[in-house]
Amino acid sequence: MAPDVERIIESIGHGDQDTVQLLLDRYNTQYAQCFFFNTEAQEKKKFKRNKIRDYNPDSDSDVGSDDEKPDLLLRQDLAAALLCFISGQLQPAVLRVCLHTLRILSRDRRALGPMVTDSALCTLAHLGGIELLQTCTKQDREKAEDRLVRKQTNTKAAGECEAVTGSPVSLVVSVSVPTTTTTSSSTGDYCYSWKGNGGQVVLAPGKKDTREEDSEEEEKEDDEEVCRKEAIKVLCNIIYNSTQAQERASTLRLLQGLWESLKEDIWSRAPPRGQFYKLRLLFLLTALRPELRLQLQQEHGVSVLTKALEQYLAVRWGEGYEVIIDSTAPPIPKEKSQDIIEILKTLFNIAHKFHRKEPDEEEAALYRYLVAVLRCCLLLSCDGEDTLEELQGHTVNILSALPLPCLDILLALPVDKASHQSEGINMDCVHAMLQLMERRLNKGQKLKAKLTPILNLLTESSRVHRETRHYLRQKILPPLREVGVRPEHDISLRGKLVRLMTHVDTDVKDCAAELLFVLCKENVSRFVKYTGYGNAAGLLAARGLLNGRGNSRDTSSTSSYSSDSDSDTEEYREARTRINLVTGRVEAEQPDPMEGMTEEEKEEEARRLICIINRLSRDQIIQPMGVTAEGRLAPLWTQMRGSSEEDVDEDEDLHPTPAGINGKQIE
Repeated sequence: MAPDVERIIESIGHGDQDTVQLLLDRYNTQYAQCFFFNTEAQEKKKFKRNKIRDYNPDSDSDVGSDDEKPDLLLRQDLAAALLCFISGQLQPAVLRVCLHTLRILSRDRRALGPMVTDSALCTLAHLGGIELLQTCTKQDREKAEDRLVRKQTNTKAAGECEAVTGSPVSLVVSVSVPTTTTTSSSTGDYCYSWKGNGGQVVLAPGKKDTREEDSEEEEKEDDEEVCRKEAIKVLCNIIYNSTQAQERASTLRLLQGLWESLKEDIWSRAPPRGQFYKLRLLFLLTALRPELRLQLQQEHGVSVLTKALEQYLAVRWGEGYEVIIDSTAPPIPKEKSQDIIEILKTLFNIAHKFHRKEPDEEEAALYRYLVAVLRCCLLLSCDGEDTLEELQGHTVNILSALPLPCLDILLALPVDKASHQSEGINMDCVHAMLQLMERRLNKGQKLKAKLTPILNLLTESSRVHRETRHYLRQKILPPLREVGVRPEHDISLRGKLVRLMTHVDTDVKDCAAELLFVLCKENVSRFVKYTGYGNAAGLLAARGLLNGRGNSRDTSSTSSYSSDSDSDTEEYREARTRINLVTGRVEAEQPDPMEGMTEEEKEEEARRLICIINRLSRDQIIQPMGVTAEGRLAPLWTQMRGSSEEDVDEDEDLHPTPAGINGKQIE
């Protein structure tokens, strides 16, 4: 590798564009699938050093080894030389191959030193068609040029385009851009493996950005458009991989320049195309810099991006907020779907706190307009099931962030013969969300990120919309017929949700239990009937309902639920007296373990059991709990007063306390 890179840098110093293009074409072909750079020897050393402790990628001992440092410095030299080279007048084909090489180099966070300067960011933004409202200062440019010539080499390019060594930064293993922290995810997931003797990690076929290798699409575009895309791709990698670049981009007002460029495309009458990487960069900036989210919100980002969605979806409006859905329309192409997904992700970044405030009249109108457009995202079809699920998932994320009163637009469609309905109300959107929830339940992957938003949305919608609750209850909690199967063993949708009620992740567990509890109208006996007391205990304990008395609903929320009764099937009525409330099913009859014992033997067995519990509690192995009059769990020992530990031990061996045997559960 080393001679090739040095030769490229030397050719750049001579300004020989034809030779540079030829050499970079070979370089790009060799490293096109390179995920990040590292040597196999370095990886083996790192593995030996860190068999137990976690690997610290910022460690100088790891990054600055003798095996890795020459290659790293050469990559930094190459990046600096290319940035100097592309700032001049180049042939379009040469500029294109230079930007492609920079895109490959920008995948390695340790080689980003020359790319995070103001001068580099300004150059790439200009090549990407973004006019910065605040350009880098003359002092910054002079500083960058001075750093470029600081390091002297033995090549003929010395003094013209030299590298910035900088301090190495942490290594990453992802070149694709992940979704934001609030839920989301349209990531490009890469598989990686070792390649040959070079030791670099390379991309293997997997879920990656199909646009990146879409040569057929690029062949249809002119060189200028391809160069703009390549420059934006490099900016995306730099912004994602470097916090310093994020800070400088904010200072240089990169978002404002990008936003003006996007608005020109959105407000033009031409069909939207070629905006994917600009939208990706917009998402990155708003995801990584909180102050930029606020700026975009103040720049009317919600209304402009909603307009962009409307254009991509070719929305046809009816009366009011009614959107005409054409069920015979062809599926949305994958390229357009990816653009829509980027818009949805950015919308969520700037709208994820809206549900916490009460909107005024103008804001409510804007949100209802957005919900009407999002309804199309739920009901239209896309090329590929994975793309459709991803698009619907991001749509649900935004809906869950909007104020609940504005979501009634989802039910405002007219009913036709093909519609799902409940009491004359169109339930197509609710049905689409229910199907999305079931698909993600069946996959069982990343449940917290992918499932909790839709569980929360369905729960809150069921609270405020009686028709939504009735429809979901028909689909999730139909009248019980099979009473011989434990709820968590049921293969139905109810069983899948009940299994989540004991999930190790408390957020997933709470969201699933809350949805079922609301579908039962927050009625304890009905909730226990459908889930079993053992599964329901967690939610009931948190709400103070373990004693089965009272209800968690206050006066204001009581009116949210209708007074309809829970009709039982004939099968359930026949087996009701034999159902074990803890397991929620009819259990096989078990022999009485105390059969044949005298009363004295039974008392002795009870005393022995309490003595064992005492010992376990004293050694802090268990903590006996009881249910208080308020329906909450509390340690049993707090109810025993006026006795020393020895007195309690001796007294309880002979006389069990009422709290331990009368009406109190021990868990």
